[in-house]
Amino acid sequence: MIKVKLTTKVDSDVLVVGLGSTGKKLQIESGAAQVDATSLLATLTTMGATGKADEVIKLPGKNTKLIVFTGLGKIESNYDPEVLRRAAGAAARELFGNKSAAFALPHKSVTEIAAIAEGASLGSYSFTQFLGNSKKDQKDPLTQISVVTKFADTAQAKAAARRAEIITEQTFLVRDLINTPPSHLTPDSFCNTMKKHGSKFGVKVEIINDAALRKGGYGGIIGVGQGSANPPRLLHVTYNPAKAKKRFAFVGKGITFDTGGLALKPAAGMEAMKADMSGAAAVIASVFAIAQLKLPIAVDGWAPLAENMVSDTATRPSDVITIYGGKTVEVLNPDAEGRLVLADALIKAAEVGKKAGGLDGIIDVATLTGAQVVALGSRTSAVMTNNEVFSNQFLAAAALSGEAFWPMPLPIELRASLDSPIADLANIGDRMGGMLVAGLFLKEFIDPQTPWLHLDIAGPAFNEKTAHGYTPVGGTGIALRSLVQLAELASSQS
Repeated sequence: MIKVKLTTKVDSDVLVVGLGSTGKKLQIESGAAQVDATSLLATLTTMGATGKADEVIKLPGKNTKLIVFTGLGKIESNYDPEVLRRAAGAAARELFGNKSAAFALPHKSVTEIAAIAEGASLGSYSFTQFLGNSKKDQKDPLTQISVVTKFADTAQAKAAARRAEIITEQTFLVRDLINTPPSHLTPDSFCNTMKKHGSKFGVKVEIINDAALRKGGYGGIIGVGQGSANPPRLLHVTYNPAKAKKRFAFVGKGITFDTGGLALKPAAGMEAMKADMSGAAAVIASVFAIAQLKLPIAVDGWAPLAENMVSDTATRPSDVITIYGGKTVEVLNPDAEGRLVLADALIKAAEVGKKAGGLDGIIDVATLTGAQVVALGSRTSAVMTNNEVFSNQFLAAAALSGEAFWPMPLPIELRASLDSPIADLANIGDRMGGMLVAGLFLKEFIDPQTPWLHLDIAGPAFNEKTAHGYTPVGGTGIALRSLVQLAELASSQS
């Protein structure tokens, strides 16, 4: 658990300051803290420091045990909060083995203080649950973050520090679930873990088991999960405050492991398929964060959970399944399974939302297609929609949160490729534009009058390369911050 505090003076043996460049010379950016810039710059110049992003340099301090310089890139009069967030996170990743650190980075507003606190906290993550004898050799991350600021005594800054703790707590929950091996994370254990956490935040938790799913006609979830010894589940969490200003439904793809089913994936890279439940983890944890922040926004979180495995009971190519609500789907490719479980959950979410008075928006979050990575790379997620106003609201929230999302179209001419001669539609269509085709499939299960967003987070959800900024190797927690920020923006509207 990370603790964030605000202070007007350096209160730790470790001091983190910024280092940037004008192009010709280095410049130390120490915010509200005073440092001996002249002598330090001479040393840094001799060492070949550049001040570039993700560069972290440690030196012995005069008034502290250690002074840490974290790269800010080009010197600015006003730094983008995401620059500060990443710089703080990069420094925190290099400070394992220390319990606390004081972060004195440049800032002029509470927004920037929040970014510093978030970045430092999010960078202080490690996953050691499954280490054996080597665990004793691991250095622990920071557990206390101090932000040095002249705004330390203001109510807004204190609220921002508390918010950073909540965002970090729930992001770590998402990362932990993603990083947990499939031998330990099944649909059932996912539900039990979330039920335990939900009870702490006053969130109502409902778990629909496989027998009830089969009886209720959830053909997508059952069809995907029927090949596994670990039966599927549908998890539903509800935060319903009094006098809620708006009501949203968040739906997250929860494939706890994806072999591809009878369309078996290649062995190379299959180990990363433990991350195919990233959307489910993000949406459920975002509801917890919204509840902790006591926002006047009602949210239902839905996680359709299944293992997509190979067995004699697995769904076969050309099988026809019936989605909740009655629409039939010809399963041409069992590896296009995420859209099947989401279809069930989207229909159910809309049904429950209607009974509660209607939804102001429904958002699904999924590691849905490899085509997303081809189109946008491993750090930018896609947004597809039936409502540009809602999409713009989300993109504004994502920009504030520091998460990278990009709008993508849903071209009507690709819809025909999902036609099936024997069912209402097929689960795959044209290979070219596969991310968009998947979005068009999901759109078939959305009431056109309900604002809807589809977030494809396939690449950004799991970092298989090197750590950067506040992002570790493994599960990242992408989408949680944007969903929470969207709820915060909605709560501020009259």
